[in-house]
Amino acid sequence: PFDHPKADIILRSSDYVYFRVFRLFLSLASPFFEAMFELPQPSVHDSGDEIKDGLVVIPVTEDSRTLDHLLRFCYPSTLAEDPNLEDLTDVVQVSEAARKYSLELIEKKVGNALGNQAILEKEPFRAFAVACGSRMEDETRTAARYTLRHPLMPPKVKELELITAVDLRQLLHYHAKCADAVQTLTSLSWMEYHYRATGDRWLTDVYHYGEHCDCPRTNKYRFKDNSTPPDWWAEYMDATWIALRDRPSGTTVL
Repeated sequence: PFDHPKADIILRSSDYVYFRVFRLFLSLASPFFEAMFELPQPSVHDSGDEIKDGLVVIPVTEDSRTLDHLLRFCYPSTLAEDPNLEDLTDVVQVSEAARKYSLELIEKKVGNALGNQAILEKEPFRAFAVACGSRMEDETRTAARYTLRHPLMPPKVKELELITAVDLRQLLHYHAKCADAVQTLTSLSWMEYHYRATGDRWLTDVYHYGEHCDCPRTNKYRFKDNSTPPDWWAEYMDATWIALRDRPSGTTVL
């Protein structure tokens, strides 16, 4: 959509890709562009600016990928659909450009992309830092939940510079509280109740449906009736509690 022959200005990206655009669309979307285009413009021949196809070329610092995404948000949907941002780097760069050019509504739209599951599953800590740094409360909470799928100490990512030490401490505290909450399940009373309520007693009974179970039993876990589970089950639960302490999320045991 950025090669229309009737466009009245050209934007040039940092990697020298030319975008033929309409001043009207940019002015309606951005007070920044509106103010810039209202300034007295010298004639094409006297401006000293780069001229291409008879139009003034305005260089911008964004690369062509970022500029393409940004302009699609500025254009009417009948001419260009909003881009589907599934890469966090794109989200960060387009968000920064939207903030730079006073595109508040577009900045909010871009922020909504932080709720994209593909982004959250791949880079939850970066998503958290971007959302928290932009004070997007809902997106921050969602990203924080996804960080539970990873160890407590976040990886070193550039976006952590966007948040304060207090923000990081709150995230670590949230992670630790969730880990503590999971450990309350080690009492196993909830599990014992479940199996007794369903009539399925393989976990606690040596005899199951009239058949003798030769599985070695452990004394490490003992239920209220003094029955004990199989060794293999105890080993699995030991590994599960350790894993959940580090990554207190349901996905850890799936």
